Amino acid sequence: MNIDGIPTRTLRAHPEQRAIDIIDQTRLPHALHWVRVRTLAEAAHAIRAMQVRGAPLIGATAAYGLAIAVAEDASDPGLAQAIAELGATRPTAVNLHWALARMQALLQPLAPAQRLAAAWQEAEAIAEEDVAQNAAIGQHGLALFRQLQREQGRVLNVMTHCNAGWLATVDWGTALSPVYAAHDAGLPVHVWVSETRPRNQGLLTAWELAQHGVPHTLIADNAAGLLMRSGQVDAVIVGADRIAANGDVANKVGTYLKALACADNAIPFYVAAPRSTLDFACPDGNAIPIEERDGDEFRLVHGLDHHAQPAAVRQLAAEEAVANPAFDVTPAARVSAIITERGVCPASREGLLALYPEESRD
Repeated sequence: MNIDGIPTRTLRAHPEQRAIDIIDQTRLPHALHWVRVRTLAEAAHAIRAMQVRGAPLIGATAAYGLAIAVAEDASDPGLAQAIAELGATRPTAVNLHWALARMQALLQPLAPAQRLAAAWQEAEAIAEEDVAQNAAIGQHGLALFRQLQREQGRVLNVMTHCNAGWLATVDWGTALSPVYAAHDAGLPVHVWVSETRPRNQGLLTAWELAQHGVPHTLIADNAAGLLMRSGQVDAVIVGADRIAANGDVANKVGTYLKALACADNAIPFYVAAPRSTLDFACPDGNAIPIEERDGDEFRLVHGLDHHAQPAAVRQLAAEEAVANPAFDVTPAARVSAIITERGVCPASREGLLALYPEESRD
């Protein structure tokens, strides 16, 4: 991903200083601000407060957070406490728990004196694998986009929801990786960007697409159905926070509505995600926990005031009862295909196991 023409990743590791730098995504799109994370508490706060967000980036940040924690306390109780604290930050995104389980499996058998170097090395491996997997997702998705564009014979109009781009990963993105691959390959592509209330992650998508020079248009969430029905959308592609073993997909709330509109208008609905988002231990979407976030995310609207300073405007009284579920579940039957680093498959247990036969329990 480019910022002002310079290739940039969302996370910078400083093992010699036992710290990482992250982009404070709560300040985007109005300001690009890097934050240094030096403690376990700061790492947990960054995930919980959505300074970092997006399932793959949450996983990588948690891995580095555990490495930072080991520098503070490498004992068995210290390791267990750090895993528990990081694991409690976000319940829905399975990448977080996948990364922590992978780190624990490596570190637990080691003597405390050996854990620090091993933790940083493994966190780095997780981050590099994320980059490679997302790049592969881009190439597999590009093949689908090429076919659609040949059929349409014009600019390919793709719609997305939430932010599943570079900002949601270490690099490339999941749902936006095929978009970047198409743009870089010279394939004419335009992106309809859904605002994604109430946190407006679509504004982050628009910001990063603009940085990379990809044509796009930001829309209100409720305009999506009209655009589909009027023939202005060729495909919808989203990321995921967890994919169950049967192909059900948990993603940002509002995703299910777009999948339904796609089904009604014969538009392909694609989900792009790496292996770390697949939860083969989760039988179906009914078993996926749905995070309920603070109601003030809905009651308050954040932006800039007339002095161009960050400000919050209250649209609802503090006592107004609100529901703020962060995710919904799209049934596998509404998913045209799942795009992973290993290829494209149907949204089904059989389809996923064809790509990941090692996960078969038979």
